[in-house]
Amino acid sequence: MTTIKNVAVIGGAGNLGPSVVKALLEAGFKVTVLSRASSASTFPSTVRTHKTDYGSSESLAEAFKGQDAVVSVITTAAASEQQKIVDAAVKAGVKRFIPSEYGVNTQHMEGGIAKILNGKKATMDLLKKHAAENATFSWTGLSNSMFFDWGLKVGSLGFSLREKTAIIFDSGNEPFNGTNVGTIGLAIASILQHPAKTANRYLNIASFTTTQNTLLKILEEETGEEWTVTHLKTDDSFKSAEEKLAKGDYSAFGDYLKPHLYGDGKGHANVPLANEELGLPKEDLRETIKMALAQ
Repeated sequence: MTTIKNVAVIGGAGNLGPSVVKALLEAGFKVTVLSRASSASTFPSTVRTHKTDYGSSESLAEAFKGQDAVVSVITTAAASEQQKIVDAAVKAGVKRFIPSEYGVNTQHMEGGIAKILNGKKATMDLLKKHAAENATFSWTGLSNSMFFDWGLKVGSLGFSLREKTAIIFDSGNEPFNGTNVGTIGLAIASILQHPAKTANRYLNIASFTTTQNTLLKILEEETGEEWTVTHLKTDDSFKSAEEKLAKGDYSAFGDYLKPHLYGDGKGHANVPLANEELGLPKEDLRETIKMALAQ
């Protein structure tokens, strides 16, 4: 049976990386963070750091020596770099690769989102090819839809905690999934703790399945104020995304997300979740919102 002890994390800084590193350390893994030579990021003393040239197969091969698994947390903009990283990991004898999926499930995309996330889809196709040709190599894909607590704080869900304003798309009643960043880290650690049952599978997780109107109701209750609400149509957001993408403007992704998540009748929240299988804790939506407001 495959045993994973040594884990290399690519992109250990940023919005998600620290939660992943923390969860892996707490689960007892020996963690090495790979970063670019120009990076000034710092990590806990228990973490080994390795400056790496992601464009060099030789540099990557050296970084992957002795590593059982690689967890990629690189940004969507750099997703195309993963293919060279995957090849180097396989060549170095890495047993498990978790690509930078997270967010939208790339196995079920269409239209503009598929164009923007094509690099992620190509990486998944490459992982499947390597796994089919190499019995000692495997992968796990992980989708968590929106970064929920982070999205609340920065306003990407459509709610401004500071201004007490909300943008509600369509009816506001379409269920959508979201996951707290700490829970994503726990899921990755659990995947590597159970390599046999998570091998060559694409898993979905979520801290919550909720709606825009539910969030607005709780936010108004917790702040004791009526929020200023703007109602928009996801069709208009989609048109804006199409216009941006036609000009090569990849900020269109945010506009595409609105109809994907909030469009009435889209049903993208209706997916099987692996929360119980991975042993993830049950979370309280109101408590998460209260913590975001406090911060």
